[in-house]
Amino acid sequence: MSLSIEPPSPPTRESCFIVGQDGSGRWIAVETHGLAGGIFRSCKDAIQYATGETRRRPDAVVLSAERVEFRP
Repeated sequence: MSLSIEPPSPPTRESCFIVGQDGSGRWIAVETHGLAGGIFRSCKDAIQYATGETRRRPDAVVLSAERVEFRP
């Protein structure tokens, strides 16, 4: 009987977004690795962008109650 041990899989770099408002009240969607994001007219627009970028994966978009800053 042989026992094979597989090495751990590398961490995934799947996109996840945080959506919230900045200090000026603008809606922001920011990718957690800093690879994408934008400023939007409404919460709905920010969420639509983020869900599209994450291929509608469950739990890939988080709505933040805290201030969110976009740094291009």
